[in-house]
Amino acid sequence: MIPPAFAYHAPRTLPDAIRLLSELGDDAKLLAGGHSLLPMMKLRFAQPAALIDINRIPELRGIREEAGMIRIGAMTTENELIASELLKEKVPLLPEAAQLIADPQVRNRGTIGGDIAHGDPGNDHPAISMALEAVFVLQGPQGERKVKATEFFHDTYMTALAENEILTAILVPPMAAGTGYAYTKLKRKTGDWATAGAAVILNMSAGKVTQARIALTNVAPTALRASAAEQALIGRPIDAASLNDVATAVRAICDPAEDLRGDAEYKTAMAAEMVKRAIQKAAARCH
Repeated sequence: MIPPAFAYHAPRTLPDAIRLLSELGDDAKLLAGGHSLLPMMKLRFAQPAALIDINRIPELRGIREEAGMIRIGAMTTENELIASELLKEKVPLLPEAAQLIADPQVRNRGTIGGDIAHGDPGNDHPAISMALEAVFVLQGPQGERKVKATEFFHDTYMTALAENEILTAILVPPMAAGTGYAYTKLKRKTGDWATAGAAVILNMSAGKVTQARIALTNVAPTALRASAAEQALIGRPIDAASLNDVATAVRAICDPAEDLRGDAEYKTAMAAEMVKRAIQKAAARCH
């Protein structure tokens, strides 16, 4: 299908983009990579009167170390995450996980900020951001504010982002040496969204888990931080008993929507399986 008519704006600066958002109000949508918004427009599920294309704003791109954090511009593409030597050294989970997102063509245009701001539980970066304890930088007419990833997602397509705000950057603390990490994702075919996915970050000492962060993709109205599953693992070795307890805690918080990828029971079971696999892979990397 062809989307209905809309006005097109391409601001060159962040203040101009924020001004347009404020002036146009509910009628406007931001255009980042476009892989979520444009298909919805073609199907007429979304019918904005105006698009504000933020691809020409240089300050929204780039990856750098700043004040002890890794700052990733919201318009940084998946392929730029994959290629970043800084991320490979400081936050290796991100470039590795980005390789599991969609396909090479999508990764060349799709952005980390667009993936997050859309608020789709099927997108990968929300859960990854939760596991990394990322902080999102939001900017609007009243200035800048920061929101933790765990507090950003309110419901499907609903986030803490106000209508006149733009997600400008993602702040991620560097991973300590010896940290284990993994993102496991079950999907039907290359390029598909996850049937279920799990991001895990572990620290271990003397064969036991000292710190665990677990987050889930596409098994609830939003990405989930599995706090009870984390607690079930801390202070214990990675063995059949601890993995079983983690799986039980994961299943307890899942509330997936039934669709072509499976019914709720299947998705819940696969979430537990993805978490177990991610834990084992992350544990193998701890040293």
